Amino acid sequence: MGGSHISALGLICGLDRDRFEPVVLLHDGTGPFAEALGERGLDFERLGDASVLGASARRSSSDTGLSGYFLRTLPALRRKILQIEPRIVHTNDGRMHANWALPTKLSGRMLVWHHRQDPQAFGINKIAPLLADHIISVSHFAKPTRPLRGIDRKFSVVRSPFVFSPEVPDKVAAHRAICDELGLPHDAALLGYFGNLTERKRPLHFVRAVAAVQAALPDTAVHGLIFGNVAQPGSRLDERTTDLANELGIGAAIHLMGFRVPIEAYMAGVDVKLVTALNEPFGRTLIEAMHLGTPVVATDHGGNREAIKDGVNGFLVDPEAPEAFVGPVANLLRNPDLYRRIVLAAREELPAYGEDRHLSQISAIYEGLLGEQGT
Repeated sequence: MGGSHISALGLICGLDRDRFEPVVLLHDGTGPFAEALGERGLDFERLGDASVLGASARRSSSDTGLSGYFLRTLPALRRKILQIEPRIVHTNDGRMHANWALPTKLSGRMLVWHHRQDPQAFGINKIAPLLADHIISVSHFAKPTRPLRGIDRKFSVVRSPFVFSPEVPDKVAAHRAICDELGLPHDAALLGYFGNLTERKRPLHFVRAVAAVQAALPDTAVHGLIFGNVAQPGSRLDERTTDLANELGIGAAIHLMGFRVPIEAYMAGVDVKLVTALNEPFGRTLIEAMHLGTPVVATDHGGNREAIKDGVNGFLVDPEAPEAFVGPVANLLRNPDLYRRIVLAAREELPAYGEDRHLSQISAIYEGLLGEQGT
């Protein structure tokens, strides 16, 4: 499940049933999100007769094109909306926005468009300003850059919610376990990358950053650990990552760890988390690392700036220079007092990302819309 699924699941579970009745509609009722709903005893309906409109470059056999969408999917979604008669339709990712926006408006219902992607995306700039009754964004950075019409009166920033476990893995034990798994010395410096391998998240930049740190600290066994899968197999980012590491002479120091569940012990076990992404609206793993006591060094770009105060609860670096990671990483590894100060300051920021706050803000948006509707 992605960040949008995790946020939506928390919202569905936490909404006050005396005020709201969530109705969950899934186009695929067999995936991990459906399983998570079932584990929590939450009902949902599978829309088996409504193929999803998909971008041609990533369309699966179960998706449909524009003609199929307008002939079959749109009417089917509109019939479903008229059947269940919701006051508000809340969509949570790009494909759902594209599929549900028009049938929602044709049904005379209110649309909440929850944006977690690029501020320059077509839908958030061209469709949402026209069809959405309210736009929720996970960061100020993700606010559309060139909306077709003004959106200030119907735009809100609501941070993604997090459920922070009171039990945090022991960092020393977690670090040792990773080293044992990889056959590394226990004093190795472990730098972590957490997330899918995509062009935006830049695993190749991560490899270059690890190479720069290794060159600057020749007496330290510096290793880079990449946790996540390739999002688009055709990108060959796993192979390209390995090839670049070999080209830079650090092939033995880059480890493709794949997708790991649970991830907490691994995230706690690395010494520093590097965020190399560009245009990241607001990464979940950044906040998760802060909770687990792992300092973050991130590119000074996108939503990273809204979570990290440079030198206070983490570090921000030049997004175009891999060697910019060297200074903060070296200081953290060499200075235990700095390390502790950054970790403590990061944990003080966590209440701003709690699930209760997310529920309160979303509920207020719902009630504001219903008040405007006169119901």
